[in-house]
Amino acid sequence: MSKKRTVEIVEELIKPCVLESGMELVDVEFVKEGTDWFLRVFIDQPGGIGVEDCGYLSRKIDRLLDERDPIPQSYHLEVSSPGLERPLKKLADFGRFAGHMAVVATFAPQEGKRKISGRIVAVRDGNIILDLEGKEITIDYNQVASARLKAEF
Repeated sequence: MSKKRTVEIVEELIKPCVLESGMELVDVEFVKEGTDWFLRVFIDQPGGIGVEDCGYLSRKIDRLLDERDPIPQSYHLEVSSPGLERPLKKLADFGRFAGHMAVVATFAPQEGKRKISGRIVAVRDGNIILDLEGKEITIDYNQVASARLKAEF
């Protein structure tokens, strides 16, 4: 089974569990590092995620995955916060984080670049509006390859 399909199956299985715990499923990764496989689940909630939240949800997810056994090989389960530079996976994420800095990678060049850093202004008609130091650009969400918040200090 492909890594992408594994992630899709795991997301489908655990999303109800995460939501009923009052948390948001931000992302799921299934990666091989050296000889080991890691299933990483990133969660969030208003006010942030603590160690207790991660432990609680890790136990629930572990039991659920043991029951359903969707992953044939052995792996390590990690449940954590997405951190300050959390990925923006859905169009709604951009609206939620309007006013924050983000780094957006696109499939096709925008303004001559495929990687753009700017402040999220808004989401309109399936487009993301970014402010690049006083100049607004519009990016079609379908052109977004990946995006994440950019920490500001």
